[in-house]
Amino acid sequence: MKAILIEKTDDGQTVAVKDLDQSALPEGDVLVKVDYSTINYKDALAITGASPVVRKWPMMPGIDLAGTVEESSHANWKKGDRVVLNGWGVGETHEGGLSQYARLKGDWLVALPSAFDARQAMIIGTAGYTAALCVEALVNHGIKPEDGDILVTGASGGVGSIAIALLAKAGFSVVASTGKTSEEAYLKGLGAKSIIDRATLSEAGKPMQKEIYAGVVDAAGGNTLANACAQTKYRGAVAACGLAESPKFPTTVMPFILRGVTLYGIDSVMAPLAVRKPAWDRLARDLDADLLESVATDIKLADAVDVAKDVLAGKIKGRLVVDVNA
Repeated sequence: MKAILIEKTDDGQTVAVKDLDQSALPEGDVLVKVDYSTINYKDALAITGASPVVRKWPMMPGIDLAGTVEESSHANWKKGDRVVLNGWGVGETHEGGLSQYARLKGDWLVALPSAFDARQAMIIGTAGYTAALCVEALVNHGIKPEDGDILVTGASGGVGSIAIALLAKAGFSVVASTGKTSEEAYLKGLGAKSIIDRATLSEAGKPMQKEIYAGVVDAAGGNTLANACAQTKYRGAVAACGLAESPKFPTTVMPFILRGVTLYGIDSVMAPLAVRKPAWDRLARDLDADLLESVATDIKLADAVDVAKDVLAGKIKGRLVVDVNA
């Protein structure tokens, strides 16, 4: 089988596509023939070594995969079942999806919704699944379209793109914050009502500002998240799921104790099935194939190593889909 392998040496790490035997796969009760994977921000950090994402060496990266069960001793899965996996430390401590085969724990798998094929599931990937978790958090908080605009930061990225589409489908008016203001047509095509430059949020601001947004989906962190909280309306909510700008959160408790703003931390890695399934149900219900195609860029397994640098540099629009068999 072919797989991307990250190896650690005295001089740092090396990354390359290699021919490996299936004996290189870890323990698990389900063997999946992988059809597609993807490159998320975390994958790019792992492949480039820009952040210590990988905690076991050597490692096949890839926190997402979609494919077909080849072998199973798990009660829930049988040969031929279509499955999708997001997170659970795969690509970090357990060999991941940028490989033609993956051996996994059956408890980590979700049945691939009939609305999607494997490639479409990876256009969605962890980014889209995380976006759905964010939208679920805002909707379950009680925010309704008539309550006002929803801000989406990092709007042209994978999480932001899918979040805009899901929110627009649910009837919300979406304000998209992006550093790529040239992508206005793309973002409005996803359903955004208006576009703002991310620079308006990325500088330090007052802890309490004018109330603008009923809710926020934030993939940036840093000053952007602080300003978003400061601009959230009374009893609104912010779903924080990323740190593309910074892991820091330079604010005060004032938005939370004076306006009753709720900050939801969105974890996609260890989320239980009871949380994952509603997110995938929303994706299956509210995303159409034409929209998915508009956010997808297809690459081969051999391309994934080089493109990771572009992901970190913010040069990628939408979602990267990796055909591991091409």
